[in-house]
Amino acid sequence: MTEITGSTPDSTAAPAAAPTTGSGAGSGTASMPEWEKRFRAPRVSLPDWAEDAPERALFVSNATGTYELYAWDRASGEQRQATDRPNGTTDGVLSLDGEWIWWFSDTDGDEFGVWMRQRFAAGADGAGDEPAVPGLGPSYPAGLALGRDGTAVVGRSTDEDGSTLHVVQPGETPVEIYRHRESAGVGDLSHDGSLLAIEHTEHGDAMHSAVRVLRLDGSVVAQLDDTEGGTRELGLEVLGFAPVEGDSRLLIGHQRRGRWEPVVWNPLTGEETELAIELPGDVNAEWYPDGSGLLVAHSFEARSELWRYDFAKSALIQVETPAGTVSGATARPDGAVEYLWSSAARPPEVRSTAGGVVLNPPGPAAPASVPVEDAWVEGPGGRVHALVQRPEGEGPFPTVFEIHGGPTWHDSDAFAAGPAAWVDHGFAVVRVNYRGSTGYGREWTDALKHRVGLIELEDIAAVREWAVDSGLADPARLVLSGGSWGGYLTLLGLGTQPDAWAVGLAAVPVADYVTAYHDEMEALKAMDRTLLGGTPEEVPERFAASSPLTYVDAVRAPVYISAGVNDPRCPIRQVETYVDRLAARGAVHEVYRYDAGHGSLVVEERIKQVRLELEFAVKHLGVGAR
Repeated sequence: MTEITGSTPDSTAAPAAAPTTGSGAGSGTASMPEWEKRFRAPRVSLPDWAEDAPERALFVSNATGTYELYAWDRASGEQRQATDRPNGTTDGVLSLDGEWIWWFSDTDGDEFGVWMRQRFAAGADGAGDEPAVPGLGPSYPAGLALGRDGTAVVGRSTDEDGSTLHVVQPGETPVEIYRHRESAGVGDLSHDGSLLAIEHTEHGDAMHSAVRVLRLDGSVVAQLDDTEGGTRELGLEVLGFAPVEGDSRLLIGHQRRGRWEPVVWNPLTGEETELAIELPGDVNAEWYPDGSGLLVAHSFEARSELWRYDFAKSALIQVETPAGTVSGATARPDGAVEYLWSSAARPPEVRSTAGGVVLNPPGPAAPASVPVEDAWVEGPGGRVHALVQRPEGEGPFPTVFEIHGGPTWHDSDAFAAGPAAWVDHGFAVVRVNYRGSTGYGREWTDALKHRVGLIELEDIAAVREWAVDSGLADPARLVLSGGSWGGYLTLLGLGTQPDAWAVGLAAVPVADYVTAYHDEMEALKAMDRTLLGGTPEEVPERFAASSPLTYVDAVRAPVYISAGVNDPRCPIRQVETYVDRLAARGAVHEVYRYDAGHGSLVVEERIKQVRLELEFAVKHLGVGAR
């Protein structure tokens, strides 16, 4: 066994080097491998903007080497770094008038903390960061909504109190208006601040929320519950109140036709307005700023596209975007749409339908990678979609099955530095959108209940067989890899399919499901009860069947595990239990522990982790390093 102790670089790391050529190389980086350049290349998120001050924006960037929040005055072009913490900051929101930046402050990535705020124009009156909600103790965040009069509604989750919602009027003590043991969270405030939409799972199904609209005193205005008290697996989500004075309509997402799609609901009258949106995949939407239409995001079979839904015409009009993935979009007051786009081959850009790139990160762009190919494989639960990237040369190749987290997520035709690094080293990469993934309909997403982990691995096994039979993958050099839920599936797969995999790489995994349940954050306990049908005490056989620890003595492949010591989602104690079992029988493994939470926001730390994974796989597979 190899023990590696990691430390996270502080947020004063040197910014990305200035370009010296057009190839993406910076000063002093001419000999740097392409895969490292992709991680180090500065990036920016889609800028969020203040609803009543649209020239004030907030975005996330890794320009200093750590992901932090940046304020951007679009009128003057001035940008400034708003947060500066050793482990980074990504959770932030602007007040509606653009005067304040709210940001969530946790401890070393543990996700447990409080909301802070600072003025957008920092230094204008000498004020720096201050507690945004004095009187509320630390918690896991459960949503935030800000009103025009300075009112805030803060969602909190703790192991002791479950879910609570608090109304905070300027200068007054927070008032609790909601409490429940099951998961709940803040959705949105109406334009006039009189109505609050929340999502809750009081019925006990954490995968399918109901929507309730409250007054700010906590009194109930109306409710929609497609689960019918937890008897049907149909969820709802809050997408936002109409952004127009005097308009109480609420946009919500529903699953009534087997996929996510929007409907407009007026909680004051009970009227629901169905929308003529006939698209095959999951559909999300947000209001245009004048309320005349919706910006529709359509996700289907690992790609996405944008549309405008025009209320006056009851019609869809396509918003032209390149083929690939739009990972965020917003409609501006002038009608232009800004969106964050990428493909597997091309790095992300913040573009506008008005033309050009909206926001350029400083420094050289990330080197391109190779495009993805689609593979459709018959599995035990239906056709499984996989995305394949091939290196140069003829196969069969050493192949990494890079398994996504979530599980309610999906891999897409989007730029990802991790898979690109494997391709650079001569590996094929296969990413499987197993049952449980989004973008393929409600039944596909909900299919993994009770036989958690085992169902996903059946789909991965079907794709693995295809990859070998097609000549893509060398059966003696197959790597099972993933982070979070993907790390969990990696450890479970190494134990339940020990002859199938030559190496396993698990980042921030669930390794001992029972211990993980008892140590994890309360919202994830609720999700596990939904997935497995109860607690470890109520359904011990299901937890045992789905726990990698159950099968640890069957693991034959060398195992590499990385874990954050402050991780609230896949806590470190349950990883240590699994590692101790590996060590007790002399199994080949390495463990890397680092001082952060569920992953790292520090670029150098992430590069270090990828380098360790590459070196481990190369060493045990005998593949030539590059």
